[in-house]
Amino acid sequence: MSYLPPAAASLSESTALRTGTSCRVPTSTSRLTRLLNHLQPSPETMVLILAVLIGGGSGMGVVTFHYLIERIHSLMLEDLMGHISVWGSWSLACVPTIGGLLIGLMRWRLQDFGPSISTLIAATEDAKLALSRELRPVTKMVAAAISLGTGASLGPEGPSVEIGANFGMLVGQVLQVSRERHRLLLGAGAAAGLAAGFNAPIAGVFFALELVLGTTFATSAVSVVLLAAVVAALVAQIGLGAQPAFSLPAYDVRSPLELPLYMGLGLLASLVSLTYTQAIQLAQRCFRGQVAGFGWLGRIPRYIHPVIGGLGVGLVGLQLPQILGIGYETVGAMLQDVKFSLQLLLLLLVVKLVMTAFSLGSGLVGGVFAPAMFLGASLGAAYGKILPLLLPGLSLHIAAPPAYAMVGMAAVLAASVRAPLTAILLLFEMTRDYRIVLPLMAAVGLSVWLLDTIKSKSTVNKGLNLQQMGVNVEKDQNLELLKQIPVSAAMLKPRLMLSSSCSVLEAGLAMTNERCHTALAIDQDLKLIGLVTLQDIDRAIAASESDASTINLVDLTLAAICTKDLLYAYADEPVADALDRMAARGLHQLPVVERDNLKRILGLLEKEGITLACDVAVTTRAINRYLSPPALTTQELPLPKLTQTA
Repeated sequence: MSYLPPAAASLSESTALRTGTSCRVPTSTSRLTRLLNHLQPSPETMVLILAVLIGGGSGMGVVTFHYLIERIHSLMLEDLMGHISVWGSWSLACVPTIGGLLIGLMRWRLQDFGPSISTLIAATEDAKLALSRELRPVTKMVAAAISLGTGASLGPEGPSVEIGANFGMLVGQVLQVSRERHRLLLGAGAAAGLAAGFNAPIAGVFFALELVLGTTFATSAVSVVLLAAVVAALVAQIGLGAQPAFSLPAYDVRSPLELPLYMGLGLLASLVSLTYTQAIQLAQRCFRGQVAGFGWLGRIPRYIHPVIGGLGVGLVGLQLPQILGIGYETVGAMLQDVKFSLQLLLLLLVVKLVMTAFSLGSGLVGGVFAPAMFLGASLGAAYGKILPLLLPGLSLHIAAPPAYAMVGMAAVLAASVRAPLTAILLLFEMTRDYRIVLPLMAAVGLSVWLLDTIKSKSTVNKGLNLQQMGVNVEKDQNLELLKQIPVSAAMLKPRLMLSSSCSVLEAGLAMTNERCHTALAIDQDLKLIGLVTLQDIDRAIAASESDASTINLVDLTLAAICTKDLLYAYADEPVADALDRMAARGLHQLPVVERDNLKRILGLLEKEGITLACDVAVTTRAINRYLSPPALTTQELPLPKLTQTA
């Protein structure tokens, strides 16, 4: 075991915590960092440098990615099929199978293709979290190109975003920037990737601000993201052409009275989106052997799964070749009002959904954007054909199916990836027609709202609630822990409990001296009265200054300003249930009390305690594999004891 002197160890650890990555810095990286430190560019110049680096690199990466897809598609579906088609039409199934075999060989050799976008975001949010896997943008790009070029029922936008995000992270590692700047570069890279992939820079910007940066972005962040998206889109236009991803017709407006009909499309889109996301999760669990009747799949080596996926896609493609590959040609045909029968549209909707989930679950590499738009176009076109049959008297006032197909694309995409603004702006950039905005907003808004309502009790929503609170957990692994860990294992001892009879000034002094944001107000019998925050103290002081004649801070007691109408958590309930109540009211802490005595305080549930409980549970599971007998689980941990504070 190597030994670092204390000073070196401290420096190494601080670097790792600041960047969220390995602390080994290549010599070339150190030289570049020293050069920038020597030049000391202004913040404005640094914004321009970062934007050009990330936008240009991401744009060239996406251009290369699309070239690889087209080249592999040409080799497999044109050259190879030209030789083996003499065997019969069944030979078409060989192409996706070969693609699955190649992906299987890559997974056998590399195990994984690098961190996902969610893992990258988590690494920039938590200073303690280092990337568990190396960045492999080229590996993932090649794997996605093979999958899509050989016909996997997935899309190129997800890998395009990850190409940009990985490049942004690499730039951050090279420059050894702070954790906050690392997340900014990640967002700029994601925006550049989407802007180049769709030739839609505005949608790329909002994608980064909506999904990657969240509510943490500032004016300087917007500048980097904007410029990176513009540079990437410019590079993509040079390499791939200036046309958008789809050639869309002019939006057909028949009557303003159609707007309620688009609301109906939004309702159906939310159901399709819910089915789509649940099908993907189900397929992934099936291939892990976690679904009854599919345990045998989990026993098959992981590198064999892509072969199964490719074979399944190929066999289905024999009957429905429209589901093979990205599917832009089929979507374009729907938007150009090529005559698809209603039965074929509904069949494509169902089969594309199933095969996309099957492809992702089996380990083939690709994104969910393009399949979501395929599903939305199929749904919208079918909806546009059904409406005149249901409302024959209004057929002259109902737009043609392509209009509903365009809106359906955005509605399903928005609800599937939880990015309504991105979906609206993406389709608006493609159509360049302002008249489509109202139907878009109506359908997208309703579909996202309905999906949030339906999934309000699901683990996905619990994960979103957790992220909104600033608690960082791995989605697939630790969200299940939230339902298993009891509140007793996550609650902490209250830092400060104050008598409800003390004055506001005394309470303010106690909270500032102890550096507490929140304190519990108790009576003389140590029973809970309410909760007071620094904001409550500030409001009371401001009120006394504006009306000194009626409000005296010396006589004003804590009982008069504390919040008495409280939400509670219980020691024996899962953290997930308490978390839902916290998110519903935007709270960051809940007092933990006895079920039969709401005045008896057991502890305080805060995000720090939840994060710690998740970390402890994960580490305990890892340690227990090497212990006999296993150590205590989190459910068996004793309740923490409270010590009274004044």
